[in-house]
Amino acid sequence: MSRRCIIIGASHAAAQLTASLRQEDWQGGVLLIGDEPSLPYHRPPLSKAFLAGDKTLEELAIRPSAFYEKLDVSFCQGRVVEIDRVEHRVTLEDGSVFDYDKLALCMGARVRTLALPGADLGGVHYLRNIADVTGIQADLPQAKAAVIIGGGYIGLETAASLKKQGMDVVVLEMADRVLQRVTAPEVSEFYTRIHEEAGVDIHTNKLVSELAGSDKVRKVVCSDGTEYFADLVVVGVGVIPNTELAEQAGLKVDNGIWVDDGCVTDDRDIVAAGDCTNHFNSLFQRRMRLESVPNANEQAKCAAAAICGQHKPYQSLPWFWSDQYDLKLQIAGLSEGYDELVIRGDYQTERSFAAFYFKEGRLIAADCVNRPQEFMISKRIISGGLTIDPDRLMDESIPAKELL
Repeated sequence: MSRRCIIIGASHAAAQLTASLRQEDWQGGVLLIGDEPSLPYHRPPLSKAFLAGDKTLEELAIRPSAFYEKLDVSFCQGRVVEIDRVEHRVTLEDGSVFDYDKLALCMGARVRTLALPGADLGGVHYLRNIADVTGIQADLPQAKAAVIIGGGYIGLETAASLKKQGMDVVVLEMADRVLQRVTAPEVSEFYTRIHEEAGVDIHTNKLVSELAGSDKVRKVVCSDGTEYFADLVVVGVGVIPNTELAEQAGLKVDNGIWVDDGCVTDDRDIVAAGDCTNHFNSLFQRRMRLESVPNANEQAKCAAAAICGQHKPYQSLPWFWSDQYDLKLQIAGLSEGYDELVIRGDYQTERSFAAFYFKEGRLIAADCVNRPQEFMISKRIISGGLTIDPDRLMDESIPAKELL
């Protein structure tokens, strides 16, 4: 009888896994189960090009339906509610049951929601999937003033998209500065300047206590008594990994589904990849859970190899990106724990610069705004464990391509 691999979650990781399975010569059946009606689609454009109306649903697709047909991959819309590891089967919410030989968990993460008075009012939105964005778009024709709760990348990207569409936009951040959790004060200062120059009002140290209105939101109330008019609210306060299904099945879970360096869980017939996983990163010598498309894709390749009996250890450098206005931020590595920051370029007046993070004399991360060459060089330095003089990175008289 033909063997079957079931993939739970129609995510970036799932899209890569289907392709990699066939590349690794998996001869059995492949069933992809997703709880949205769409095949896997690109999520980063949701807060940018798709929200702005510059991309269509069809353009969001990671691969066209013909690709999955060619690879003989079946798709089923539904929500898996149980994994039976003994019988090797999964049960869906509608009662459907499917047997598996190998199982891949690519379930991603979901938005962290607000537990506040008025959080269920009309006009209050989150931004994680297509339905979220179409809900925002449906409110846009009647909306004039938007409040974004959360000054992380999703919040700032959404602010940029809405501002470009002519809305009055306010960003409320509970920390001392935007992007505080992920970047240096200088980079936060840069993005605050950029948004304020575009007409976005940014307010930090603001803890939202209530969303007020009758049937639709009309204002956002903060704990210090300040109020902001809003007929549209978008909440971006982080995500929660979807690990409950794995936990119910008895798999090890701790800030993500634990996997080894080949993306295998503590059940040898179950792999996991993407935002829902916790893995050991050999470059940083510690366990971590990453929320990024590159990580999802690279883990999926390792997971596919494991399903096919091969061991391909995950050894990829974390990297990320964010598009806001005419700026492309490319991030290499992880800046957590840095003890020295070097800036290349003028972040206080220009729209292009690079921030390099050092720890104990070694480069561990770089934030590069409209600096693709510096980004590529940073990836090479960090991945290769190379050393470089911080003063050399700061010296703009040295062309970027000659830094190494």
